[in-house]
Amino acid sequence: MPKRNAFYAQSGGVTAVINASACGVIETARRHRTRIGTVYAGRNGILGALDEDLVDTGRESAAGIAALRHTPGGAFGSARYKLKGLDQNRAEYERLIQVFRAHDIGYFFYNGGGDSADTCLKVSQLGASLGYPLVAIHVPKTVDNDLPITDTCPGFGSVAKYVAVSTAEAALDVRSMSRTSTKVFILEVMGRHAGWIAAAAGLAGSKAGDAPHIILFPEIPFEKAAFLSRVSESVRRYDYCVIVVSEGAQYADGRFLADAGTVDAFGHKQLGGVATVIATMVRDELKLKYHYAIADYLQRSARHIASRVDVDQAYAVGKAAVELALKGENSVMPTIVRRSDKPYRWSVGKAPLAAVANREKMMPRSYITRDGFGITAAARRYLLPLIQGEAYPPYRGGLPAYGSLKLLPVKKKLAPR
Repeated sequence: MPKRNAFYAQSGGVTAVINASACGVIETARRHRTRIGTVYAGRNGILGALDEDLVDTGRESAAGIAALRHTPGGAFGSARYKLKGLDQNRAEYERLIQVFRAHDIGYFFYNGGGDSADTCLKVSQLGASLGYPLVAIHVPKTVDNDLPITDTCPGFGSVAKYVAVSTAEAALDVRSMSRTSTKVFILEVMGRHAGWIAAAAGLAGSKAGDAPHIILFPEIPFEKAAFLSRVSESVRRYDYCVIVVSEGAQYADGRFLADAGTVDAFGHKQLGGVATVIATMVRDELKLKYHYAIADYLQRSARHIASRVDVDQAYAVGKAAVELALKGENSVMPTIVRRSDKPYRWSVGKAPLAAVANREKMMPRSYITRDGFGITAAARRYLLPLIQGEAYPPYRGGLPAYGSLKLLPVKKKLAPR
């Protein structure tokens, strides 16, 4: 394949390490200048391609790109935008080809989760459908850890570490005040339909009586009576109760405890606020004093406490994406392959996008205790390696010195869409 330019974009909710993947893509492309020309980044995800709103990463310094490795958020802007099928919206696909052709883009690197994998799969089919040669590689990213085939998803390990640490620290606070003050603390975490993030909170405890005393998983139907009984038991035995609840916790009939009644751009139920639902139950039914916290964006942006393993894996899949493209692979995603638990060893593999797009990996039932409120030894063996090591950003004046790019725009060659 002759020398062509590349397009890179970030999609969906960002993470503490998505920029490490961007760093991996851009630095690796720069090491192959005879095969890849300029890496153009889409401003605000795929919208950057549709609007021909491109950033010339070639005008960024080596130090600026390297700083992405320790900078949270999405350096080029991300977006929740799902392309419809070619038969439903041919105009958008033709617009993509027009932009790619105008800027001689032959490589497409899309950094996101399951819905983004679907977009990447559709783009990979453009060459055959519209007669334009294009190599499309999906770069995995999601804090929810719900992509299939890959052992873990870059972004998850750092959220898992943040949630486990936050649970342990909050538990010490609550326990110290429980005699005369708060009895119940509730932490709401992300995860959508999968309970991986909530499960990570279980790492905070190592023996009976340690917090969290209750974890509410999306995979286990919520039963109010059993839940309230467990809260009462915890308070009676330990004088306090720490609860970690996934935003996707649901009743047996599939209704979310916190269904906001709206959907996002990908068509998913808008979740959030389950902590208040749980807190109201505790207040009304048990008359106990409570506090709650919603980890929300804090959990996915906490680069200051990122997992070293997660940072390394995020960079590795970005690097591998470019290497796979140069080997002639198309419509694939780099994956993390676990070689062993102790010592933890991993490598990078690959998976076809058709087996990844729009599929979710749930928590195995064997990772959840029989009573449905905790994690098993098997879950601990899986989770612990993913939070290992620290990768602190440089500090200046007491605060993290995060990177900042110039983000110089590429001159547009086409009329607005």
